[in-house]
Amino acid sequence: MNGAEALIRTALQAGITACFANPGTTEIPLLQALDAVPGMRSVLGLFEGVCTGAADGFARMSDKPGFTLLHHGPGFANGIANLHNARRAFSPIVNIIGQHMTWHVEADSPLTSDIEGLARAVSASVVSVRSAADLPSAFAHAIEAALCPPGRIASLIVPMDCLTGECRGPVRASCAPRFPSVESQRLSLAAEAIRIGKSTAILLGGRALRQAGLNAASRIGAAMNCRLFCNTFPARLERGAGIPQVERLPYFPEQAIERLSSFSHIILAGDREPVSFFGYPGLPSRLIPDQCKVISLAAPAEDATEALQALAEELQITGAPIAAEAARPERPRGRISPRSLGEAIASVQPEGLILVDEAVTSGLPHFLLSAGVPPFTYLGHTGGSIGQGLPCATGAAIACPDRKVLAFQADGSAMYTAQALWTQAREGLAVTTILCANRSYRILQIELARAGIEKPGPQSAAMTDLTRPELKWVDIAHGMGVPAIRVETADVLAEQLARAFAEPGPHLIEAML
Repeated sequence: MNGAEALIRTALQAGITACFANPGTTEIPLLQALDAVPGMRSVLGLFEGVCTGAADGFARMSDKPGFTLLHHGPGFANGIANLHNARRAFSPIVNIIGQHMTWHVEADSPLTSDIEGLARAVSASVVSVRSAADLPSAFAHAIEAALCPPGRIASLIVPMDCLTGECRGPVRASCAPRFPSVESQRLSLAAEAIRIGKSTAILLGGRALRQAGLNAASRIGAAMNCRLFCNTFPARLERGAGIPQVERLPYFPEQAIERLSSFSHIILAGDREPVSFFGYPGLPSRLIPDQCKVISLAAPAEDATEALQALAEELQITGAPIAAEAARPERPRGRISPRSLGEAIASVQPEGLILVDEAVTSGLPHFLLSAGVPPFTYLGHTGGSIGQGLPCATGAAIACPDRKVLAFQADGSAMYTAQALWTQAREGLAVTTILCANRSYRILQIELARAGIEKPGPQSAAMTDLTRPELKWVDIAHGMGVPAIRVETADVLAEQLARAFAEPGPHLIEAML
């Protein structure tokens, strides 16, 4: 058995069943292994950022490592932006990065680069394989490193002769990581803070934003009058009717600081202390006011759900969680605005939807309107590197083929990874994209106004404008093999969205804002 075949067999034994790939010459042995070993779904991305973003979405929804196959340092570099987002989401990902033959690296041919240096920027573990005999165990260790709580990125650099050389066979990776339990001392501190605090908030993150964690937090909140929050861009949040609600922290620091200013204590459960996305003159990086006492109940790498359940027991809480009641907005009519856009989605979205939010300036109304819609999963834009939405939706659809996926997508950021539409068409994925066409980098326009620039000069204005020439998303989608339509009113948007959800395969709806 050669190294490439042993690698694929090692992956399959670990429960990894999808490989998001943009291969090159040095990875040909792995392509042959994919043919030789049944069970691995190979998914081609026409740009490496599609592969890494899809691996992120797959990992978030499956709790298994996303698996990418990338070509040398330049190929890996093309995927770094979405690996940055994945790192911030704590998504477990294993990257296989092809390298020259071991004896050819010293020749310094055109593709030769410092792959290790590139990989360290986003990886918790970087290993260069030296022989075919070492490859299966190195890959198994990479899988284990990726699954180390709360989820990490592991990159394995594999020379071509390590793929073609003979080895003894696959190695079984340990794939049952346990999030460490929280120390009893921190439970006591949190319980004391809740008992004596004038007003207390709990900031939830990680797996505490799934049903069990939300239930435990809601029981505490209801009994002890605590408010529940999550970060502005949660990696994964369960939401909808029958699920306890949490408030999302506002994006702009002034609003977030004001929202948190009334609390005497804030308890962190599965998240770190929140900071401002950017630094603004006259405003602190830290969003929690200095007079507020912060208590870390559970770090991201610890079992926050278990800690919340134990905290409820410590507080002797017997009541039930308070879940959101079922409620939908009516289908909107008239021109499309951010609010009517949110109403259109919330009025027709199906139960079990996975919503990937990269709508940037157009998405907040839907979040506020969606508390009582049929239960769904919300995936946020974790790292701020745009171009995440379409690939992440692609990977989520492959992880959950029985669920509908909505890519809630801004037009400017969609251009970074528009190639994901081609992969959705090729794979027949049930991804519907709502393309929010405001024909601008709207967030930059808002930031210019916040900086006191009411009338930007021609150069500044040109840098935020996407109309010269106009992006024709219906044509772009058709060129990628995805059925698409442009809509200009909210009622037609809701109608077309309901139709897309009812049909198989991908769709794109260009919503003209």
